[in-house]
Amino acid sequence: MPSKEKLDDTIQMFTGAIFQKPPQRSAVLRQTRSRTIHELEIVEQKERLLLLRILCESGTYIRKLYYDMGEVLGAGATMIELRRTRVNQFYERDGLVTLHELADAFALWEEGDGTKLAKMIKPVECALSELKSVVIRDSAVDALCHGAQLAVPGILEVSQNMKKGDIVGIYTQKGEAVALAEATMSEYDIRDAIKGYAFETRRIIMAINTYPKRWRTKPTKKD
Repeated sequence: MPSKEKLDDTIQMFTGAIFQKPPQRSAVLRQTRSRTIHELEIVEQKERLLLLRILCESGTYIRKLYYDMGEVLGAGATMIELRRTRVNQFYERDGLVTLHELADAFALWEEGDGTKLAKMIKPVECALSELKSVVIRDSAVDALCHGAQLAVPGILEVSQNMKKGDIVGIYTQKGEAVALAEATMSEYDIRDAIKGYAFETRRIIMAINTYPKRWRTKPTKKD
């Protein structure tokens, strides 16, 4: 069993930016890439068994992390169990469910009882809560859903410190998600502008005709 000092040094060595090559049985190209381990700590130790808490960048191979640490320690290491307690702003304590639980709830819904499924499904706005936001006029909602780009006159509010290139959530005045878009202007440019397109739509979320049509198409010219 490695000494506590060597174990602590190894934990420190694998905290921060590390390089990983995906395992042979993986769905991605096996080339070395960089991933960041934000936090790595020993929660519990029982002889040769370690319980670790890891906060890491998306795409990190935890099994490979254990293997590499074992190579440095010299004794070898393998992962016995992995438990994911958080993904971005979603925590295990907030009601994460297994696929089996979801399948059971769906089966009950098909039989006419949607109570269990309704408790599991979260509004799409929950998934966008970490993004900067833009609030638009009701008159701009359906046009955006039909593929129009968001122009400055249709904007009511924007998040502070929004920069050109930021991916943002676009919302109605009631807080309903309309779309995801990329900012083509900064917050300050939008506040100073009178016209022009401020965002480029990346994905429409709201169904068309959810809000009344308040836009006009240009009349066709007659010969």
